[in-house]
Amino acid sequence: MLFTQGDVAGIGPEILARAWPSLLEFSLPVAVGDIVWMNKALKLVGSQAVAVESVLPGDVLPSETRVPCIAAATVPLNEVAPGKVDAAAGRAAYDFLVRAIDLTMAGKADAVVTCPLHKEGLHLAGLNFPGHTEILAQRTGAKEHVMILALEELAVAHVTLHLPLSQVFQELSIPRIAARARLLHDLLAGVLGRAPRLAAAALNPHGSDGGIFGNEEAELIAPAVKLCQNQGLNIVGPIPADTLFLRASQGEFDGVVAMYHDQGHIALKLLGQRRAVNITAGLPIIRTSVAHGTAYDIAWQGKADGNSLLTAARWAVRLGKSQFGLLD
Repeated sequence: MLFTQGDVAGIGPEILARAWPSLLEFSLPVAVGDIVWMNKALKLVGSQAVAVESVLPGDVLPSETRVPCIAAATVPLNEVAPGKVDAAAGRAAYDFLVRAIDLTMAGKADAVVTCPLHKEGLHLAGLNFPGHTEILAQRTGAKEHVMILALEELAVAHVTLHLPLSQVFQELSIPRIAARARLLHDLLAGVLGRAPRLAAAALNPHGSDGGIFGNEEAELIAPAVKLCQNQGLNIVGPIPADTLFLRASQGEFDGVVAMYHDQGHIALKLLGQRRAVNITAGLPIIRTSVAHGTAYDIAWQGKADGNSLLTAARWAVRLGKSQFGLLD
């Protein structure tokens, strides 16, 4: 299993260093990033381990004292300052991710687990991607993909993602909503071992109140739900988001199809940010991630918690078993 360091100015290397001993209990972890920054993080958390250069997974066996690290940066990182947006750190985070994707696509690893990158850093480096999800989709050639935030008790798929709110309405369509619902269904069906109970969120306040506040519910979301029902999915909606997420939190639904980023993110993170995992469904590889950001405000102060990364890694194992029969 490959673990990208993400933006080295943030908490990525630290949470990987903190999680390292526990990762060994259920996986063969290999870091993808920068060896110098990995060793800084190991020292910061008081680890006895040392990062050791590896060209491919398996070149160096991971242990409590050795962290195999595939060096992937194409730019120098010696002038990167902790806790600050940096073009070099942004470029390197992209390099780490691409290297991990390519190795996994080539069958050299079973999954990719990512530490956070910084979107401003990407843009300063001249990389026109809004985040991990879009890079993963392009690099793997995925035609249909969706970002899912998942807790043990609830998962949320996002029909649109990293867009200005002003563009959300024009990006919604019946096929897109239905496709995202199908990806959520397939992922949860594999994990749960049964057909999941899904609900689609309304877009407008009060579900538009019969068209008073908009027509997207009647013209887009309801037809998409009907299409999914005709395909055998157990899905209802559209349901106004302010009541839907309460009902979901009480166990009525296994998954929610949210129409835009904050509609799903705010609710899911309020329910359990420290337990949340970011999953990209629809890819030909397994990818999970922490559901938090680079946390520049606490980066390299010895305060970061590695539990979210451990949760993401355990989800990767779970998905490997349910989807591809890997990671046994």
